[in-house]
Amino acid sequence: MGLADWFSSFCSNIQVKNGDSISRRYKAITKRLNTDFRSSSSDTANSFYAGSYGRNTAIHGTSDVDMIYVLPYSVYKQYDEYVGNGQSALLQAVRNSLRNTYSTSHIGADGQVIAIKFDDSITFEVVPGFVNKDKSYTFPDSNEGGSWKTTNPKPEIAAIRTRNDACNGNLIPLCRMARAWKRQCSVPMGGLLIDTLAYQFIGSWEHRDKSFIYYDWMCRDFFAFLADQDKDQAYWKAPGSGQWVYAGKNQFQYKAKRACNMACEAIAHEGADPKREWSAKQKWREIFGTSFPD
Repeated sequence: MGLADWFSSFCSNIQVKNGDSISRRYKAITKRLNTDFRSSSSDTANSFYAGSYGRNTAIHGTSDVDMIYVLPYSVYKQYDEYVGNGQSALLQAVRNSLRNTYSTSHIGADGQVIAIKFDDSITFEVVPGFVNKDKSYTFPDSNEGGSWKTTNPKPEIAAIRTRNDACNGNLIPLCRMARAWKRQCSVPMGGLLIDTLAYQFIGSWEHRDKSFIYYDWMCRDFFAFLADQDKDQAYWKAPGSGQWVYAGKNQFQYKAKRACNMACEAIAHEGADPKREWSAKQKWREIFGTSFPD
């Protein structure tokens, strides 16, 4: 196996493998909510994947699947007129509906989502929302007495897809590889921040039209890009929606610099004469974990 084969196998290894199971649960949740809130038996209408699964950047072993279920506007009016914390009451109503399908699963209504925890460690986080005129979504937040918040995931999904297509399908694999690095090295970055910075990086990366043979350089250069981010910057704008993405209190730049150095070592092993392929792969495995081929 050569370099391109290593990265091709790695990207295949980290793809979501339980998509059928996730799809079945998504459809069952959608059908239940359509039955109770819309008198419909559809298992696809009025809902969509959000988060990393919606952006197609999740990797195998992901524990959370985000979805938005769109309720009728009349339901918003009903709970908005509550004297006290109608948002909490709405979340409880959706929770009670889902219990009709998942009576033995743990279902919690936690602040902004209804979380259904399955016995295979997958948790569906269901956000009940209402579509706005600008195609964003209003959703309930039961914290601090209750309020309505806004999210806009569809432009983010579209922006990732469009740039991925424009970059020879390289953006989504980069986002997934960065998640493998996050998992392996305990990097303090949320999924949307990873996707946001990968989106920014690859838009001007000189080899964005190439394929797997350039993935060692792509990883090295992306880690360098992350390491060079301003440590005082706390927020970045998400692609498509322009919503602010918070970096958190911990900084990721140090671990990105370390990963960049290890990537440089791997590339040096690859380019040695004679090649030190085993040593190169061990360096990549230090960065990405055992999903990278040995």
